[in-house]
Amino acid sequence: MSDAPEEGEVPIIRDKRRIDPTTGEVRAGASAPAPDPDPVEQELADIVSSDMQTLLEERTADLQRLQAEFTNYRRRVDRDRQAVAEQALASVLVGLLPVLDDIDRARSHGEVEGGFKLVADGLETTLAKLGLQRFGEAGEPFDPTVHEAMTHALSADVSEPSCAEIYQPGYRVGERVLRPARVAVVEPETT
Repeated sequence: MSDAPEEGEVPIIRDKRRIDPTTGEVRAGASAPAPDPDPVEQELADIVSSDMQTLLEERTADLQRLQAEFTNYRRRVDRDRQAVAEQALASVLVGLLPVLDDIDRARSHGEVEGGFKLVADGLETTLAKLGLQRFGEAGEPFDPTVHEAMTHALSADVSEPSCAEIYQPGYRVGERVLRPARVAVVEPETT
C-alpha cells in the first residue's frame, strides 16, 4: 500500500488551524476541553488568588485615601486662592478710602460739580460693584464691632446706646470691616 493517492481519488486534507484563513473567524470546536486541574496547582492558585485579593484591597484603600487627600487639597487651594483675592481687593479698597473721604468733604461743601461729579459718581459706582459698602448713619444703635466711639454723652432722649453723629463713615466688603465708622455715642441717662 502506498501513501500516494490513486488516480481519480480526492486527497483528504485535515486543517487544524483555529482561525479560518478565508473568513478570519474562530472555527467551531477549535477550543480543546480543559484538562482536570492538578490539586497542587489548584491550591497554589487559591493562595495566589487570596494574596492578590488582599493586595487589590490594599491598593484600592490606598487609592481611595489618595483621592480623598487630593480632593481636600483642591478645596484648600481654592479656599486659599479666594482668600488671597479677597485680601488683595481689600488692600486696594483701603487705599481708596481717603479718596472717598475727600469726595465726601467736597460734596458737603458743594464743590462736586460738572465733570468732577461724573468722575466721583463713576468711582463710587465701580467700588459698589466690587462689593464696597458704606455704613454708619446717625441714630442707629451703637455696635462696638463696627463703630469706633470718638465722644460719649448722656441723654434722656435715647433708650439704648446710639450713634448721635457720624464723624467718618465706615466701609466693609462682605462681612469684613475695612474701616469702622467713627461716631459720637449717646447713652441713656441713669437715675
